[in-house]
Amino acid sequence: MSSVVLLPAAAQAVKIKPIVDTRLRYEGVEQQGIARDADALTLRARVGAEATEGPFSILIEGEGTLAIDESYFSGVNRKTTYPVVADPETVEINRIQLQYKGKGLTITGGRQRINLDDQRFVGGVAWRQNEQTFDAARVEWSPIKDVKLDVVYSWSVRTIWGVDGGTRGFTNRPQAMSGDDIFVNGSYKTPYGLLTGFFYRIDEDENVVALRRNSSNTYGLRFAGSRPLSKAVKWNYIVSYAHQQDNGTNPLDYSADYFLAEGGLDIGAWKLGAGVEQLGADRSVLTKATGARFPAGFAFMTPFATLHKFNGWADKFLTTPAQGLTDYYGSIGYGLKKVGPFDTITATAMYHRFNSDIAGIHYGDELNLQLVAKMKKYTFLAKYADYQRKGIASYAGDADTKKLWLSVEWAF
Repeated sequence: MSSVVLLPAAAQAVKIKPIVDTRLRYEGVEQQGIARDADALTLRARVGAEATEGPFSILIEGEGTLAIDESYFSGVNRKTTYPVVADPETVEINRIQLQYKGKGLTITGGRQRINLDDQRFVGGVAWRQNEQTFDAARVEWSPIKDVKLDVVYSWSVRTIWGVDGGTRGFTNRPQAMSGDDIFVNGSYKTPYGLLTGFFYRIDEDENVVALRRNSSNTYGLRFAGSRPLSKAVKWNYIVSYAHQQDNGTNPLDYSADYFLAEGGLDIGAWKLGAGVEQLGADRSVLTKATGARFPAGFAFMTPFATLHKFNGWADKFLTTPAQGLTDYYGSIGYGLKKVGPFDTITATAMYHRFNSDIAGIHYGDELNLQLVAKMKKYTFLAKYADYQRKGIASYAGDADTKKLWLSVEWAF
């Protein structure tokens, strides 16, 4: 949906596209060790417009979240007798950006949405009601066919914690994190898949030790593709490796590695998948100020990722445990088209086994279930996560946890 406005002076057409994206969601959480269960009923709306003239555009979008039932700890509302549901009430400017889009070149400046590759390292956290956006300058350049270079400089990351972020004593959950962050992503499309090299520098300026520990340099490679095995069967594959080490503002001296191998089969309406992902730990972490060993340990971190997509929907590993994480997982899915009033219906089940990288710990296991139905501009979702801890608690928040979501979204 768009409209056209004629400018009298130049008689040039300006296309205006409205932006409306709403979601009503219930999230219930039952967590062992916390007496009260969380019941969160929230309504999120993003409203704005994009005006385009030739290769230039300007986009402005506001975002607000209302807690209809606030029987939950949002992370910043002090209701700590409930489990966390990270959807605080807020009203803010979600995006405000200027963009030039020409042949092979796109330049974007301002507060914007940035999703790189599968969002394992940099993403918008769209699962949460308040989106993560970036105050940044971005250049996307394709000098020749099948080659793309994507370079971002970000001076502030607008987090999911909203207008109350950083207040009421929750300094490690700020509204925004300032710094000098650089994301470089270069890709080449081969006949067998997309080969990507990346370098991500996070340089936190916040005067909070926990946030400065996010400061790091990460560089690596990723290869993702698919091949038909027959008319009805397709093979999908992803492999990725990265190395990470501290940089200047991090008070710790550490290095760690990341590895992912995933494969899947699309067989008609069925989807089968399995993989292993490892966020490694450093066995000899040092404190820079003293040169002494840091006994708590430290592991590979991805603080700007869309973390809900990875390592189970119960969100037990948003921060990598000090002993690292190895996630063995398998999934099965089935999809239908044109079922009654619905355009598509998809069902997914996934199982995770979580181990440490070092120290031989089996953290726990998790079952994930999801049903999604789409009807024109509506999306209906039912989703469930059940994490079961094994043995004693191995990290902060390690407890049996069950979560249920029911939502409806309307957007155009």
